[in-house]
Amino acid sequence: MPVKKLFNRATKILLSTDTIVLVAIAMLGPFYTIFVERIGGNLFGASLTLAVFAIAAGVTTLFCRRYTDRVKESELVVVFGYTLMGLCFVLYIFINSLVTLFLVQILIGIAVAIYAPASDALHSKHLNNCRAGKIWGAGKAMDYFSMAVGAVIGSLIVTQLGFEVLFILMAAFCFASAAYIYFLPRKVL
Repeated sequence: MPVKKLFNRATKILLSTDTIVLVAIAMLGPFYTIFVERIGGNLFGASLTLAVFAIAAGVTTLFCRRYTDRVKESELVVVFGYTLMGLCFVLYIFINSLVTLFLVQILIGIAVAIYAPASDALHSKHLNNCRAGKIWGAGKAMDYFSMAVGAVIGSLIVTQLGFEVLFILMAAFCFASAAYIYFLPRKVL
């Protein structure tokens, strides 16, 4: 009797693109406060910008969740969210004050709120119900591994090449994930 694969093609694609975006996000994590200090902020300012991000993401998610199931091609919503996030990472290059950082953090919160429910809906659509725990568990493990890899890559880039190169690479990861999904045949996801 043939062994059933844990991941179908759609699940592999979604896990891969989500992982690439999470690596991009994690690349800044360990250095975020240092970046905030370079633009004139402090630890409290960094905390406030993260709070603003979380509030923007939470409020926007409440709005976006209503439309996730109504959208015919959820993968295009994911593409839009990844692309918006990539653009926000490019904007980091031009941030010179806490005010502009707050604005970019709000946009990143909106980007996450746009792509996350649509991505989760796509994952659920392609889930093999009898193995849901294994699939979600593998996905969560990938999240943690992505954060580890992102932190290490980010440290190498910031220490050797600086923040601007880091932001460009973060954006490139998001754009690559968006482009990959966009150019897939629609029947795949």
